[in-house]
Amino acid sequence: MANNKSAIKRIRQNEKARLRNRLVMASMRTAVKKARAAVDSSADNAAELVRAASSRIDRAVSKGALKRTTASRYIARLAVRKSS
Repeated sequence: MANNKSAIKRIRQNEKARLRNRLVMASMRTAVKKARAAVDSSADNAAELVRAASSRIDRAVSKGALKRTTASRYIARLAVRKSS
């Protein structure tokens, strides 16, 4: 257990960040999953869902929940899947 005030505060901050990151990542993963399913089934709204997923990915980067290079990889793979 933490022994001083700064460590106790850091634990509180880490827990808040963990919950925030979890929410952001979950919504991003859901958007990506929907986009992949739409592209694979050649749905009419596939382009729109890919755009929404890209937006969610970028939002995860801006919140600090995801690294920029990882986000670029996700977006690139979605784009390749969409074009093929």
